[in-house]
Order: sequence, then structure tokens, then C-alpha cells
Amino acid sequence: MLHSSMYLWRTFLCVGAALLFHWEVPKAHAADLPTEESKLTFAPEVPPPLNRKNPAKVVVHLEAKEVVSRLADGVDYTFWTFGGEVPGKFIRIREGDTVEFHFSNHPSSKMPHNIDLHAVTGPGGGAASSFTAPGHQSTFSFKAMNPGLYIYHCATAPVGMHIANGMYGLIYVEPKEALPKVDREYYVLQSEFYTKGKYGDRGLQAFSMDKALREQPDYVVFNGSVGASGTRPMTAKVGETIRLFVGNGGPNLVSSFHVIGEIFDRVYLEGGSMINKDVQTTVVPAGGSAIVEFKVDVPGTYIIVDHSIFRAFNKGALAQIKVEGADDKEIYSGKQKDEVYLPEGSGIQTIDTGSKEAPPAKSKAERIAVGKKVYDTNCAACHQPQGEGIPRAFPPLAKSDFLNADKDRAIKAVVHGLEGRIKVNGAEYDSVMPAWTLSDDDVANVLTYIYASWGNSGKEVSPAEVKAIKASKK
Repeated sequence: MLHSSMYLWRTFLCVGAALLFHWEVPKAHAADLPTEESKLTFAPEVPPPLNRKNPAKVVVHLEAKEVVSRLADGVDYTFWTFGGEVPGKFIRIREGDTVEFHFSNHPSSKMPHNIDLHAVTGPGGGAASSFTAPGHQSTFSFKAMNPGLYIYHCATAPVGMHIANGMYGLIYVEPKEALPKVDREYYVLQSEFYTKGKYGDRGLQAFSMDKALREQPDYVVFNGSVGASGTRPMTAKVGETIRLFVGNGGPNLVSSFHVIGEIFDRVYLEGGSMINKDVQTTVVPAGGSAIVEFKVDVPGTYIIVDHSIFRAFNKGALAQIKVEGADDKEIYSGKQKDEVYLPEGSGIQTIDTGSKEAPPAKSKAERIAVGKKVYDTNCAACHQPQGEGIPRAFPPLAKSDFLNADKDRAIKAVVHGLEGRIKVNGAEYDSVMPAWTLSDDDVANVLTYIYASWGNSGKEVSPAEVKAIKASKK
């Protein structure tokens, strides 16, 4: 009996202690939380870390707006947006926060819109609660239950069309234990556009449902347009650690996200809590995300690409991070030597085979014929077989105002190389052309061929002119 009574007494004390502990830590209610207005930013900027240890009631205001804006140089598009730009504004909250979301649709909009936030626990992610006609506003609330980086997008029918026209962005739910501090944070979101015209066709382009259904985009871009990082640059200094919040709005393609010349020190897989280290390229699914971190050790321009590589160099999936600071030759030397490479081995260069150089061209027609062979071997891969170039990467040689205006400048570009920003046919290019170790005759031949082709001026370049340029300084 005594043993039974003591057991009951202990049980009572344990239950009482548990209840007392529960009462002493009451569950926070939204009405009791401090209220703060969310700071939203356009890409590539990210709102600052929240630096608080407790949940809050966070008020978010976001507007749907349909705008005509630049998709590429000379190309406009009617974007459907969150906040007036693509991608939509970056939202930063904390795990445990209660979010009061005010969603409005600008009176000038032609379509109703809503928002599906992947960070929301509940049917539709807020879509049904936020369905809003032009000139109206809707309000709903949710609790941020799970930390991580999440896509948000419009989910009004036809859903694919609303997303394809630009309605997506990122919302980051900081974990209770915040990520380690870094020097720079940037917002990068990949997406694709399907236009009636081909890549680069000028004017206002309309959406192509046919191409979207076939998943054949004309444009694959970072932050809403071709070359967006040129107008809002991402920068850093040597020794700094960069954190990229990466999203993929889709609507269709999976991204192979890569920064040329860097290895990701840490990747938070799919924007969650699992960490992978020392990663070269990470996959970001449509409607998904990733957080990548890396330290920059040497200066230079680091190119962000989708490593499904034709998307980068032919459809626009390029962005830049410019890093300033001192060189570290132990980590990266830069070019130390430039010499002829022959698969048979370098020793072949010293063997006297008795061969002679091809005789020089005797006429302009011969120079053009030989020049075509030089062009096909050395130039066509970048500038393309018909001299059309690759937009935003390699300038066109066809009808080139840059070449036709100055013959000496054209010769210098071939024999000395060319780097830095130039304008060709109204478009800006900022890439590097290496110096070519061609003979004087071959330089004269290939330039004469280019001038005689594709609507250019027909000028002839002589070996003597090339020799004089080689003897001069750059």
C-alpha cells in the first residue's frame, strides 16, 4: 500500500511539474507579437539579416503590375510582375514569424492575379486567399513554420502563362539559428521566356504558348533580362565570402547553376538545411532554389552561367560578379606562356622538313579565297559561319560598323587582341578577343575576306599594312 501511494504521489508531482512548465512558457499569439514592416528588395539586392531572436508579426505589401520593359537590347516584352520588375521583390522573414500579407493588383492590370508562396503551409500556398481583380487588394496571414529559401509565383489560370510572363520571386525564412555571417549577399533568379519572334528579333515581342508547351524558350536569363547584371552589378573584394540566394522561376527548365572560376564552399541543397561542400555545379529545379556560398581569393570577373551551356552563350543565361583586390599568383598565376601546341609534341617545331610557306596571294580574288579557309579554321566558331556573331558574347562581323569605320583598328584587333567594352551595330560587348599568331599574309587574307563578305565595305588589306601594325605599339 505504501509503495503504491508513493508511486501515485510521484506521478502527480511529475504531471504537475509538466503542467507548470507548460504554463510558464505560454505559446506566443500573433496579437502579442511585436509588429514590423518587411523590407523588400529588387534583385540582385537582399534585405539585411533580421538579427532578432524572437518571432514577430511581419507586414508584407506586394503589388501585381503589368509593365512593358526591356528583355534584351532592342527587344521589349509585356511582363506580368510582382512589384513592377522581374523577378519579384525578395522577402525576408524568420522561422516562427506570423506574416500579414497585403496583396494588391494595380488598376491598370488586364488580368486578375494571386500569389502561391512555397513557404506557406496550407492548400494553395495562399493562392485562393489572394485571388485579386485589377484595382483590388486582398489580405491573408500565415505562420512561417519551416526555415529555408522558397519560390513564390502567381497561380491564376492559366498558371503556366502567368509564370512565363514573369510572376515569381523568392522568400527566405531565416532559421531560428541564423546562417553564419558573410560579407555579401545577392539575389539571383533564373527563368525563361517564350516569344513569338526568335532570339534578338527587335520590337515588342508577344508570348508564344506554342513554344512554352514545347518547352523551347528563346531566352533563358538571370534576373529578368539579358545582361541584367550590367545595370545592377554584383561586386565584392578579394577575401570576402559571397552568399547567393538562387531561385529558378522556370516555368519549365531545370538549371545547372555554375560560377566560372569558383567552387562553392557550401551549398544548402534545394534551399533547405542539408549542406553539401566543395561543389562545382548545383542543380536548381523549376520552382526550387539553392543557397550557395564561396570565398573569392583572386580578383577578376566571375561569370554566372546555366551550364546547359547553349542557354548561356546563345540564349542569355549569363551574369557577372566583379571582384577587386590584389592578385595572388600562388592561387592563380594568369597566363605565363603562349606557345604553339602540336599533338605530336613540341619537338616537331625544330625538325627541318624542307616545307615552304604557301605562296602569297597574287590578287584580291586569291586573297579572299585563302582568307575564307583561314576564317573557317580560326574565326567561325565564335563569330559564326555567316559572321552573325553571338549576341552579348561575340560581336557580329556582318555589316559591322566597327570594322568598316577603321581598317587599322581591325588589323590591331587581330594581331594584338582586343578587350574591354566596345559598341558594334548599336549593341555593347564586353568580352576578350585573344591575339592571333597568324602570318602577315593570313591576317591580310582573312580580313580581306571579311570585308568582302556579308555586306561589308569591300576594303582590301595588304601584308605590308599588317606588318606595319605588328611593328607598332598597341
